[in-house]
Amino acid sequence: MELVYLVLSSIIFFLFFIRILDLYRKRRMPPGPTGLPIIGNLLDVGPKPHESLAKLAEKYGPLMTIRLGSVTSVIASTPDAAREILQRNDEFCSGRNIPDAVTVLETHKVAMAWISPNEEWRTIRKALNIFLTHQHKLDTLRDLRQNVVSGMVDFLCNSGKTNVDIGKLAFAVALNMMSNTILSQNVTTYESEDIGGFKTAVKTIMLTNGKFNIADIFPILKPLDPQNIRGQSKTGYDWLHKMTRGFIDDRLKHRESKLSRFGDMLDSLLDYAEDHESDFKLLHVQTLLMELFLAGTETSSNTTEWAMTELLLNPDIFSKLRDEVTTIVDKDGIIQEAKILELPYLHAVIKETMRLHLSVPLLIPHKTDAQVKLNNYIVPKDTQIMINAWAIARDPKYWDNPLMFNPERFMGSELDYKGQNFEFLPFGSGRRMCPGIPLAYRVVSLMVASLVYHFDWKLPYPKEEMDMSDIFGLTLLRATPLLAAPIPTHIAEWVDSGEKRNI
Repeated sequence: MELVYLVLSSIIFFLFFIRILDLYRKRRMPPGPTGLPIIGNLLDVGPKPHESLAKLAEKYGPLMTIRLGSVTSVIASTPDAAREILQRNDEFCSGRNIPDAVTVLETHKVAMAWISPNEEWRTIRKALNIFLTHQHKLDTLRDLRQNVVSGMVDFLCNSGKTNVDIGKLAFAVALNMMSNTILSQNVTTYESEDIGGFKTAVKTIMLTNGKFNIADIFPILKPLDPQNIRGQSKTGYDWLHKMTRGFIDDRLKHRESKLSRFGDMLDSLLDYAEDHESDFKLLHVQTLLMELFLAGTETSSNTTEWAMTELLLNPDIFSKLRDEVTTIVDKDGIIQEAKILELPYLHAVIKETMRLHLSVPLLIPHKTDAQVKLNNYIVPKDTQIMINAWAIARDPKYWDNPLMFNPERFMGSELDYKGQNFEFLPFGSGRRMCPGIPLAYRVVSLMVASLVYHFDWKLPYPKEEMDMSDIFGLTLLRATPLLAAPIPTHIAEWVDSGEKRNI
């Protein structure tokens, strides 16, 4: 009996010791809502976590701890808290928790978005910079992007469509810009209902990767995939994987036949893989192509759609922007990208759109690679870190009338999107900052300027009835597509007795 008592006492003491350690650890973590047994703060977060986390932060502070199942997360909701993570402790807060939805293909193991910032990651970033995002390379590809936008303008002028889905149109433009850069060809037409299958695949991936997944918070359930999120994600990834693999196989056959080279990004990446075969292989090439088609289409088209939404709701801003764009248009009606980069009001409109309608509201979550001190708190290794960039960009402490679309707030301001102003982080900051910023900004600016200059737009309903709700995923999408009728400006000049039609 003494032995039994000894064993029971040891077990009780051990459990008590573990409980004390757990309480001590929690005391050193940032404050947060208590939560329920097992599920934690699941009911506090809900379907729109960027909004609910912002409300919780008002009570618990700029650094807050929440627990969803077995996953503990620290949420930053102010510029200072974001700076503490992304600048002062960037080295220790740059890991990733990989969502179960991403693991359906082996490619995630070499995906720039998901691997740790190690030597392999640096090699991929270097290749991307050399062959796409370096300023000199971007300048050499201006004509290519211009030709795609000119094709869009011609389509709108000649299609005779009553209403156009502007988000879908912008997606097709961004997709063809990317495919021409990579493959020297268009991969869709503007008449295509599903844009060649790309939009369905990309939207599926973005929604499932950002959707709440019970398998992520209770890893024991991953084999069951209880919400079929991994199954849905696999449909999108399989389609994109098959498509990009087909592009590479066709190009390899072309190269073997000794025909003339295209000299595009795919040729350059394949050359790079041959020269660095020990650390950059065909799998890296294909995975990078998949990431470019994902990141280079959805966020740019999403921002363009939100920008046009706000411009159609604010005719005065629309007119002011058109007047500015008109000053740099060539005699043949061409809008040159190089001149667009000099337009301050256009930049203000794009920045204000990115502030009010962040494409990635919580950025992509980080993970601590070591125990780290954030302010006066101790955050353990392998803790998920989220930056609520959406909340920061709408905080009245840092923005006057934050819910108002007001591009003038950026006129004469040094606030920029390049990761140094922590009250404005549409692309993140630090080593995990989006590497495609220069390209994305040029693409969106060129599309918005062209849509504003070449067309007046008429909504199919009073602007007061505009649905401004959104759908949360990895990106924040409009819940209802923006539909509007394009009226070419050379027609609008003489309709309605010679007066321009109201927007």
